[in-house]
Amino acid sequence: MKGFNVFAAFISGAVIGAAVGLLFAPEKGEDTRSKIAEILRKKGIRLSKADMESLIDEIADVKDEEAE
Repeated sequence: MKGFNVFAAFISGAVIGAAVGLLFAPEKGEDTRSKIAEILRKKGIRLSKADMESLIDEIADVKDEEAE
């Protein structure tokens, strides 16, 4: 069970890192959010626009905390 937790933490970190990288890429935010939503849809995860905005805010907060 511990191995699974480590694996889940690794995958979560990779996903958050990729999302942060996308958010700070030199593309329009709307295009980036559309790409993230499409990737999540391919994985079977459906988010409303409000949920997507909340996720982006959480990721940005994590990024800001890491920068401090």
